[in-house]
Amino acid sequence: MNAEAEPERSQGLAGLSFLDCTPLLLLLLSFLLFPPGLPVLGAPPRLICDSRVLERYILEAREAENATMGCVEGCSFNENITVPDTKVNFYAWKRMEVQQQALEVWQGLAQLSEAILRGQVLLANASQPCEALRLHVDKAVSGLRSLTSLLRALGAQKEAIPLPDATPSAAPLRTFTVDALSKLFRIYSNFLRGKLTLYAGEACRRGDR
Repeated sequence: MNAEAEPERSQGLAGLSFLDCTPLLLLLLSFLLFPPGLPVLGAPPRLICDSRVLERYILEAREAENATMGCVEGCSFNENITVPDTKVNFYAWKRMEVQQQALEVWQGLAQLSEAILRGQVLLANASQPCEALRLHVDKAVSGLRSLTSLLRALGAQKEAIPLPDATPSAAPLRTFTVDALSKLFRIYSNFLRGKLTLYAGEACRRGDR
């Protein structure tokens, strides 16, 4: 029976063309060359269109959020940090122009990156810095750099610049402040799962047309 099954398995593997394997190979290659903790310089333009890539960053953000939820000592900041508002009105979002959606995501990503960097500095200057917390913050900093590169490769930065004849500019980015690491990571996680995922999904669908 084993002798009969072996040719069938070999035939099945032989039947897989290089084109069949290409998407999986590209994904595996991207994880090896561009892991979530590193900036994605010169990344393939549509790498973020593979949902598994963005899911890796979301998982990393949620792990950081969960790790700091019950944290008390060393998790509070001695100043307030400004973060983007991550609430999404789906009806209003669908009615937005592409440029306005891109602007909200691009500005939000920049504000969030600045907030995480500030959190990194405050944590480093703490009297008793926790190594585990520093690791999560460092990974978030690197992850945001990678996401910025991925979105730039997708064209988000260009779309975020209104055309000269475009009507009214987008409203200013809505922000508020947080005073603890757990709240900062919650915003990070919500932003990735909300506006960034919505924009990336729609941008990828436009590219498929």
